[in-house]
Amino acid sequence: MARALVTGAEGFLGANLVRHLLLSGHETIALSRPGGAHWRLDDVTTDVRTLAFDLRDTAAIPRLLATTRPQWIFHLAAHGAYSWQTDVEQMIGVNISATAALLAAARSANVQAFVNVGSSSEYGLKARPPREDEWLEPNSHYAVTKAAGSHLTALAAADGLPALTLRLYSIYGPWEDPNRLIPALVREAAHGRLPSLVGPSTARDFVYVEDCCDALVRAAQRGVPGGPGATLNIGSGRQTRLEELVEITRRVLGVTALPEWSTMDRREWDTDIWMSDPSAAFEQLGWKASIGLDDGLLRTAEWLRQRPPLWERYRVAETV
Repeated sequence: MARALVTGAEGFLGANLVRHLLLSGHETIALSRPGGAHWRLDDVTTDVRTLAFDLRDTAAIPRLLATTRPQWIFHLAAHGAYSWQTDVEQMIGVNISATAALLAAARSANVQAFVNVGSSSEYGLKARPPREDEWLEPNSHYAVTKAAGSHLTALAAADGLPALTLRLYSIYGPWEDPNRLIPALVREAAHGRLPSLVGPSTARDFVYVEDCCDALVRAAQRGVPGGPGATLNIGSGRQTRLEELVEITRRVLGVTALPEWSTMDRREWDTDIWMSDPSAAFEQLGWKASIGLDDGLLRTAEWLRQRPPLWERYRVAETV
């Protein structure tokens, strides 16, 4: 078993990864930003070591690693992934400067595996499923800073650090932010309704969060697959248009209401083509998405049904 440090542990993916590591018997250190919302970790605080730490304090990062002595680092902390996170200075501080400092400190601390979480947005808008060596064309400040973090990880790996980046597609499931699409579908379905929607052709490549956690741990366990600085796409390899997702929701969650399209403004990152090429992840990690969208939606809905105290948090999101 390993001692694992998870940055961004209070976030959606971080909270799931913390639980995944705990269930697998790993000693887990959950790092979260001071003053951040910690509601996702409330039920596991006695099982993990939780630390509040501002990653923008890059001078303190070597001391952090010297104190915690992690064998694995999962770098999930990021700023700009949500539409309401628009502070470019903070994106640079967390996504670039903190990543560079963590990589340098990890080398000095003899960390056995450094897994950086990247984003499919680094590719920009493509007319085909991009492979990992595809030319990056990031079209937002967030995507630019995440691409920089991936390049920094590759550079550190070329210098001998066992590091790699997993470029994630549309991860969904328990603990996701209440304002996101899948939680909105699950929440409204409980009332027999559908939420406001953009156009029906908007596409995503959905991956259930437990599949994503499996990929992260496989990456740490197997070191650096495919050579230093490897980057692997984590996606299902299947594109789902919003009209298909809505029909799946109506079928598996029993919604009779019909969709009202374009009742929500299209976002700058919305596109009609968004699909991964996950073949390298299968070749290098033996990983592929195993939980289908039907099953994933049902699991997410059941997870929320079993947690009545969370309903208030998700209900409040209706008015946001």
